[in-house]
Amino acid sequence: MRCVIARFPFDLTKSGVLESMKGIKPEEIIGESVIIGRRTYPVKQVGQVITRQDRRDFSAGEVLRAMTRLGFTCRDLPRNAAPAHAITSVQQASALLGTAVTV
Repeated sequence: MRCVIARFPFDLTKSGVLESMKGIKPEEIIGESVIIGRRTYPVKQVGQVITRQDRRDFSAGEVLRAMTRLGFTCRDLPRNAAPAHAITSVQQASALLGTAVTV
């Protein structure tokens, strides 16, 4: 399938992507991710491997679109839920001063 990433056309196939990512150790995921085989990779890592371009040259969205069109599962990083118990400004100041204040 022909995909444009960083203004360059690439002829990508699902089997080609699987072969390119074989033996590549996934980095820590801090944003969007792609499941390739049994591993989950950061989108930018996948883009760098399959295009051989610097990660700054393409957006995560370009790679996500290409991987989705090829049939890979793409995921967003789950948003952090609000903390169960938010501390007040007085509690935070007390903690910085080394004393605990319970309210």
